[in-house]
Amino acid sequence: ATRTYDADDSARTKKTLYFAAAVVALDTPTQRFLNGRHHYSTDTVINVLYSTMMIKLYCLYAILWLSITIVWRPVLSAGTKKYSEIEASKYLDNANYALTEWTNRVIHANWNWLTNLTNENAEKKIAINLEFSKFLKSMWVETVKYPWSTYKDPDIKRQFKLMSVLGTDALPEDKLKKLDEIVSAMESLYGRATIPEYGDNNLNRTLSLEPDINDILDKSTDVNELKHVWVQWREATGKKIRPMYAEYVKLSNEAARLNNYTDNAEFWIRGYDVDDFRPRMEHLWNQIKPLYLQIHAYVRRKLWELYGSLVITRRGPIPAHLLGDMWAQSWERLDDFTRPYPTIDDVNPTSAMINQNYTPKKMFKVAEEFFTSLNLSAMPQTFWEKSILEKPNGRDLVCHASAWDFYDSNDFRIKQCTSVNFMDFITAHHEMGHIQYFLQYKDLPFIYRDGANEGANSYN
Repeated sequence: ATRTYDADDSARTKKTLYFAAAVVALDTPTQRFLNGRHHYSTDTVINVLYSTMMIKLYCLYAILWLSITIVWRPVLSAGTKKYSEIEASKYLDNANYALTEWTNRVIHANWNWLTNLTNENAEKKIAINLEFSKFLKSMWVETVKYPWSTYKDPDIKRQFKLMSVLGTDALPEDKLKKLDEIVSAMESLYGRATIPEYGDNNLNRTLSLEPDINDILDKSTDVNELKHVWVQWREATGKKIRPMYAEYVKLSNEAARLNNYTDNAEFWIRGYDVDDFRPRMEHLWNQIKPLYLQIHAYVRRKLWELYGSLVITRRGPIPAHLLGDMWAQSWERLDDFTRPYPTIDDVNPTSAMINQNYTPKKMFKVAEEFFTSLNLSAMPQTFWEKSILEKPNGRDLVCHASAWDFYDSNDFRIKQCTSVNFMDFITAHHEMGHIQYFLQYKDLPFIYRDGANEGANSYN
């Protein structure tokens, strides 16, 4: 804090300055002494001159020090306030509260958009995101004033470290708006995309990703139909999204550089809190690669036996449309002809679920029972009232399953276009796993209401 000076300080300062000036004035008697009629030795003259010079230097130093202390230090210290850890803790309390309030508004706007892809909802989402960005920039200006790296409390240091990164909000407003518009356009294309049905007798019927295309990929063994839906979906989405995605990458990289990262990939990696992330991932991949190559070769051989050499070669990559999933990431549908002991009776949970009259809501109720059996929390009533567990009629939405925390410690939702099958049953448990985490850290500061790092952001 800036020091204040009273009348006694002023009087003492004046006396000191007068004394210093008087000493400096010794120059006159010194000259008289040296120019007098008395004859002194050379050593005496040198000693007198040296002593006088040193007295002058000390006095000038005293005058300079006093002028800095009295006149300039208050001015300089006013612009370099030092924030204590107590002040920093109070700041974090206020910042976390403000972030919670703002994020609740932003999440509502994003939920409304992704569950109802209208132009009006897109405009509202973009507008609130831009407002939030302005707030984050103003908060960042205040946050970086605190010398948090010098604090001793690890909790305070951690919170400041997390708050000191702006992310895409570092972009100028016009570019940030453009980035948000691009993301909204890509989401809209993905959520609204449909493709023509395979075959000549389709009566112009169109198929959406969920449940239509996913059902075909899961159940069909017609190679031509599988290839048709895979290619047509790319034509309807990826081909149209590609130029927008290129611009998205450009703006994301620019934002990363504004945050002192080389590109957006490095910015994403920072979230793992591991300095040697790339070599560590390389090491892990090299550990599992031999097993993966064996599994890949085994599945490729089984597909070759099923479809023949005109569809798949005995060496090389596996055509993605044969793996039962739009992104070739889940190979469960191949179980019928790849499991090691085919003569053993298979358990078919999907048939059992249908026979027992399962509904999407019942699937989530069973998932809830699983978590409560582990002494974890039941879903709040708002979850059942506000979640979207089935694809609604009459509107476009992004069906990709996701869990939502509205940051008011009570409103938690899942968005999933659920079909009655075993894979969606597993997904219901997965998404409710996210909600369990939300419930467990709902009373923590805003900055901690997320996975501890990116490696803990997806729960199986």
